[in-house]
Amino acid sequence: MLRTGDLAPDFEGVADGGQKVLLSDFRGRKVILYFYPKDGTPGCMLEACSFRNLHEEFKARNAVILGISADSLESHDRFKKRHKLPFPLLSDPQGKIASAYGVWREKKVFGVRLNWPSRTTFIIGEEGRIEAIYDSVNVFGHASRVLEEVTGPLRQTDSEADDPASSAK
Repeated sequence: MLRTGDLAPDFEGVADGGQKVLLSDFRGRKVILYFYPKDGTPGCMLEACSFRNLHEEFKARNAVILGISADSLESHDRFKKRHKLPFPLLSDPQGKIASAYGVWREKKVFGVRLNWPSRTTFIIGEEGRIEAIYDSVNVFGHASRVLEEVTGPLRQTDSEADDPASSAK
């Protein structure tokens, strides 16, 4: 399992729209790398929309947001379009990136065993080292807490930031 201070495993992935993404391309910026189980589910929608609502705040602080799940690129394209997400969503169907980060887990859903990434967020510093790890994330207020970790306390309340009905900034 990775720990704060460790060098974040580099990876190359494919994001929605077919864009190739290398973690090392973001050196010099903070990276908010969040793993989530499945496009279109209520918790994943809330988490994505919370990061969307604070996207400009992260961007102003030289931080990029990358979401990763095992869903297909087509699923990501639909999810991103439906919720107006301004950041890349990477497809990791075999769990290679999730495994490198220690978040590829087996879950039992309706009696069926499935593998997918657990809801975990990593803050990766400008030099590529892990600054914070949020494991078993509760989506309510999570994006605000991550932004606070990156920048200090926010003026905006968690409920304002995490309201998925809010329009994209």
